[in-house]
Amino acid sequence: MDVDLRLLRYFVAVAEEGNLTHAAERLYVSQPALTKQIKRLETLLGMTLFVRSRDGMALTEPGRALAARAPALLADWDRVLRETREAARRADRVLRVGFLASAANEATPRIIAAFAGRRPGWRVDMRQAAWSDPTAGLADAEVDVALLRLPFPGQEALRMEVLFSEPRCVAVPSGHRLAARDRVSITDLRDEPFVAAPADTGRWRDYWLAVDERGGAPPPVGAVTDQPDDWLSAIANGYGVALAPESAARFYARPGVTYLPVTGVSPSEVGVAWTPAADADPVVQDFVRCCLETRDPA
Repeated sequence: MDVDLRLLRYFVAVAEEGNLTHAAERLYVSQPALTKQIKRLETLLGMTLFVRSRDGMALTEPGRALAARAPALLADWDRVLRETREAARRADRVLRVGFLASAANEATPRIIAAFAGRRPGWRVDMRQAAWSDPTAGLADAEVDVALLRLPFPGQEALRMEVLFSEPRCVAVPSGHRLAARDRVSITDLRDEPFVAAPADTGRWRDYWLAVDERGGAPPPVGAVTDQPDDWLSAIANGYGVALAPESAARFYARPGVTYLPVTGVSPSEVGVAWTPAADADPVVQDFVRCCLETRDPA
């Protein structure tokens, strides 16, 4: 029987937290999505791993047996996968860099050029991820380092340096009632349907819906997308509006979509992230140094 390791990671989080809400917050996924994945694991194994109680999620006897072994299994797999990928990277002299949307904006080519100067003969393989994976493959060791928008799922378990911040704006259909305004506030958008990231991205989705600035109440969702092109099409077709980094107006301009400054929301931060294991990886650290060199000295 083959079991997705992600399911085991979800199981371990629930087992350690003893509470679905706390485990979902730790994993940066929604509670319904986490519940669904735990049920999926139980179905695959053909056994009940948890029982709900007044105090939370209690392990059954089979659950306790799995909880005793799963963390070590995951740690061993992570180590084997990391060593295998590092060997392949050294052989190919390729650094895999995950990113979302516009990565580090205009600084991205400078970072890559600086890395090429620091590591002659090495190549940077930029791998764009869907918004359904806000860690851009870093959490699953599919990339060596990543350029990410903060906050992102599992941020506390990774190393991270903020490179810069920029205001958020709002993208609206060009025929929208607000499109002719010079700027809008988040209160102007309170009843507008939003184009959102997938629900299982948890707090990532909430951040781009400005839930914290709405007192915890999410807006109506008119469409769900996880790719920039689909996101733009949904907005242009009138399914909703969406918050975006200010740079989206430069990198994702298209007919039918108007970008407006928006007040009442926090700025978006871009950071370079890597795993704790990569602290001792000289190639990853060279890339991190190249990223830090692009920061504004002020």
